[in-house]
Amino acid sequence: MRTKTVRWIILLTVASLLLVSGLAVFAALAGPSGMVPNLRPSQSNDRSLLFNLTGEEALLPQIKGLSDLAAGAMRPPLRTKDMTPVAHAGVNPFGVNVFLEQEVDPAKRELAVRMAHEAGFRWLRQEFPWEDIEIHGKGDFEDRRHEPYRSAWEKYDHIVDLAEQYDMELIVRLSNPPAWTRAAGDAGGTYAPPDNLEDYGDFVAAVVERYKGRVRYYQIWNEPNIYPEWGEATISPEAYTELLKVGAERARAVDPDVVIISGALASTIDLDGIHVAGRNFNDLTFLQRMYDAGAAPHFDVLAMQGYGLWSGPTDRRMNPRVINFSRPQLVRHLMVRNGDAAKAIWISEMNWNAVPDEIADKRYGQVTLEQQAEYLPLAYERIQREWPWLGVANAWYLKRATDAWEQNGQPEAYFRLLAPDFTPQPVYDSLAAYTAGMTPTLYAGHHQEDHWALQYSGTWETVEDSEAELGEFMQTSDPQAELAFEFQGSDLILVAPKGPGMGRWIVEVDGRERARINLEASSPAPARSTGVVRSLSSDQSHLVILRPEIDADGQAVGPVAVDGLIVQSRNMAWVNGLYCLATLIFLAVAGFIFYLWQASKRSIPQQAGWEE
Repeated sequence: MRTKTVRWIILLTVASLLLVSGLAVFAALAGPSGMVPNLRPSQSNDRSLLFNLTGEEALLPQIKGLSDLAAGAMRPPLRTKDMTPVAHAGVNPFGVNVFLEQEVDPAKRELAVRMAHEAGFRWLRQEFPWEDIEIHGKGDFEDRRHEPYRSAWEKYDHIVDLAEQYDMELIVRLSNPPAWTRAAGDAGGTYAPPDNLEDYGDFVAAVVERYKGRVRYYQIWNEPNIYPEWGEATISPEAYTELLKVGAERARAVDPDVVIISGALASTIDLDGIHVAGRNFNDLTFLQRMYDAGAAPHFDVLAMQGYGLWSGPTDRRMNPRVINFSRPQLVRHLMVRNGDAAKAIWISEMNWNAVPDEIADKRYGQVTLEQQAEYLPLAYERIQREWPWLGVANAWYLKRATDAWEQNGQPEAYFRLLAPDFTPQPVYDSLAAYTAGMTPTLYAGHHQEDHWALQYSGTWETVEDSEAELGEFMQTSDPQAELAFEFQGSDLILVAPKGPGMGRWIVEVDGRERARINLEASSPAPARSTGVVRSLSSDQSHLVILRPEIDADGQAVGPVAVDGLIVQSRNMAWVNGLYCLATLIFLAVAGFIFYLWQASKRSIPQQAGWEE
């Protein structure tokens, strides 16, 4: 056989293998819907597809990203249990970090909260620094640093008032001990934990007691796995677990309704914190050792940071040694492995850094203002579409009270949504437009009856039942009641209790009656799953309205209930497999034809200069 022919056959074989491997990787990444969603709907070209896979803008990094994805496909798949009921996941995801305690002027505090509300944020993540409340000594809540002396609670009371005024929820971070809590004062680090953990417990109890019934969400510490958030001491998952336990127990003793959020784990690949004081400690290792130390009962929500750094929010590469926006899936996998699948992840800080070129420090990556304005809304879009176990994601950050960060050349300044003088940055405007134009939607996953996309009208009651999913469900006997929502997927399943005397649901999908679901049963059957509709188009939203069936007298036939909703996007991996097979067959046939064509030339007398 001629050398050229052999080379062509080898080339075609290699090309076939590469193409089929690439398509297989695409199918593996496609998820339940059989396709990678285009989060840039205005761009449908090939480069947009590559961005939706790699989070990279330039062609060469996109090619590198595809090779990384191919290598990642060789690893065992992550277990995220998307169809598991998860508490505190189906909440409005839009949160923002604020520094309201640093605004001296109460009017500026109010302006900041109002502008956060106008941008569509529902949550304010605000630190209540221990050193700013119990300032001079244990049990001393008077601020005597400046005259006139006043209650140290005063501005925090105002912050709570503002959150209520603008119908926003506070996530209160409790950290930053005063110097008096440590025998060495601040010599061991201003963020170091107190010598006596019960002092921290007393502070937590005092805060929860003061705001009982008004603040429900408390975060115990911040970034305990990196320097300098644990002071100069050796970072210790076991020591943090002890602090978490004390804080959680004391908070719950005062208010059983509080939701305890763990200290946000900073994503880091540094392992030195295991042995060397003052170094970072890998977040995945830190979390596993927290579980080993018995941390699971002491938090209701796991918190982590969600920075994208050098790639965009659509970067789907999964590597524990690489930090990108997909890292929550690694954390979720670890939670599932430790039997904690029913808990949500919340992101405490999330954004991209629009640091100017003249700032030398690029430790947080660098994007343009325009990219930052695009990436943050895309991150919220991906969270809602793909991660049903992730709840609130708090943008970092709304604004600072002064321009000290800018003056000092700190890159942290350029995560801001508002300048210190309240001038909106492009990312603020883009996020406000996104939240104003979006419709809350159920995507693939298991969603609870309190999901923020569900719109209840009429009279409903919450029924506590130990056999229900997560302990309760919604029920109504009001003939005028409705449950309306939009979902995107192929199949919809209703989870509801059945039993004697129960009524029937009438289900309308896209303006047409599609089902009647009978909840009547001879014996109680909690949390039964019933198919509502199937084989719909997965690439568009569908409006669903559930109404109780009424009798001739206009009354509900019986009470109806909802305990959850499951959305499935039919797995189309087999379609991708057929596509791969068809491609392979096509290339094989093309190669065979080429071989025959080359072979036919052998009957032609060789001309001078031809080589075997």
